[in-house]
Amino acid sequence: MSKPIHLRNYVNGTFADAVDGRTVEVVNPATGEVYATSPLSGQADVDAAMAAAASAFGTWRDTTPAERQLALLKIADAIEARADDLVAVESRNTGKPLALTAADEVPAMVDQIRFFAGAARLLEGKSAGEYMEGMTSIVRREPVGVCAQVAPWNYPMMMAVWKFAPALAAGNTVVLKPSDTTPDSTLLLAEIIGEILPPGVFNVVCGDRETGRMMVEHPTPAMVSVTGSVRAGMQVAESAAKDVKRVHLELGGKAPVVVFEDTDIDKAAEEIALAGYSNAGQDCTAATRVLVHEAIHDEFVAALAKAAAETKTGRPDDEDVLYGPLNNANQLKQVTGFIDRLPAHAKVEAGGQRVGDKGYFYAPTVVSGLKQDDEIVQNEVFGPVITVQSFADEAQALEFANGVEYALASSVWTKDHQRAMRMSKSLDFGCVWINTHIPLVAEMPHGGFKKSGYGKDLSAYGFEDYTRIKHVMTSLDG
Repeated sequence: MSKPIHLRNYVNGTFADAVDGRTVEVVNPATGEVYATSPLSGQADVDAAMAAAASAFGTWRDTTPAERQLALLKIADAIEARADDLVAVESRNTGKPLALTAADEVPAMVDQIRFFAGAARLLEGKSAGEYMEGMTSIVRREPVGVCAQVAPWNYPMMMAVWKFAPALAAGNTVVLKPSDTTPDSTLLLAEIIGEILPPGVFNVVCGDRETGRMMVEHPTPAMVSVTGSVRAGMQVAESAAKDVKRVHLELGGKAPVVVFEDTDIDKAAEEIALAGYSNAGQDCTAATRVLVHEAIHDEFVAALAKAAAETKTGRPDDEDVLYGPLNNANQLKQVTGFIDRLPAHAKVEAGGQRVGDKGYFYAPTVVSGLKQDDEIVQNEVFGPVITVQSFADEAQALEFANGVEYALASSVWTKDHQRAMRMSKSLDFGCVWINTHIPLVAEMPHGGFKKSGYGKDLSAYGFEDYTRIKHVMTSLDG
């Protein structure tokens, strides 16, 4: 095995080791082997990054929207030009299929950055007016300041884009921490971005959960944005509350997929399998919790199990592979644990086991016979596991669908338009898809309710989250 690559933080326009020299090992999940070391950043590293971002903010804040737009467009072009490099790095750090990463992720990232480049020039508010005699009022939208951002390991590159693009477009500066298991592609993004932005505007600090805590509790950031687990989000919200930081949280999901009796069974099963197993099910919006009408339950389960059996997992360069390994050994243990603890009334219709003994691969899995209060129904598995429950009518479908603590995404499968509209109104989720599941576009918001968090990614709503509103009133009397 070759000598591990040495990764470094990116602070104030320079790559550097952690001040105290500590590192963590980075594993390729497709092989289970260490291929890199990454900084385990401490307080001195966080302080340096925050100081750089604070220093750069005064200048970046005062750039015009046109200047910020141009910078983001240059970043998008540079990412597009380095697509092959980014795909290779992302794949070795996550085990994702090379072809799918190139086709699905990089084009979306580039499009999202270009969207926010345009959004930088489209901030609007109420017109100036006289709401009190002799006084004119105007509303200003301003950047909030330094943003501390923590990205997850399931989509390291894309989630970095979702964090920094709206923040930079609005005139903020950024200190971003990638997951300790997937820092590689974020640091390549820093290299690309560093050739375009002034030093200190965009900084990357690597480290573990403790590093993230230091960022959240640091006095400099005005806003904290985190994508992660509910537990992590609750801790972040509690820490940020101590000095009243603005908080943006995306904390996962348990998406219900409600399939009615008039659905095309084979087509729905095929598309739901794709939406449930893509990225090894490591997606907050994944189609993981199928609720199917009792009249077609058995037929649908058979079709879904068939679709699972035809789904391939494998190494990044294998052909016809839908997904690669789970991200890390702990995640493999978590997914395996859910299956090992299944109640006696549950039935594994497909999969249910690890694939191979090298890397963290897990078979596409279907579990039927479940009840609403079962652990695997209520809690996020974050793996290639789709559960199936039966419902009798629309009311019970809604009861089951809404009967979890998560509220990020959902879908309804039916040919009845009025029923689809009723369901979309009553489903308590931030997104409802009808006869599809998982497509996202830059123009539409992504974010949930309840324990899935608050704040929106993507869209003009996500952009506005990174601004603050100021009222200015002036006397007309001199």
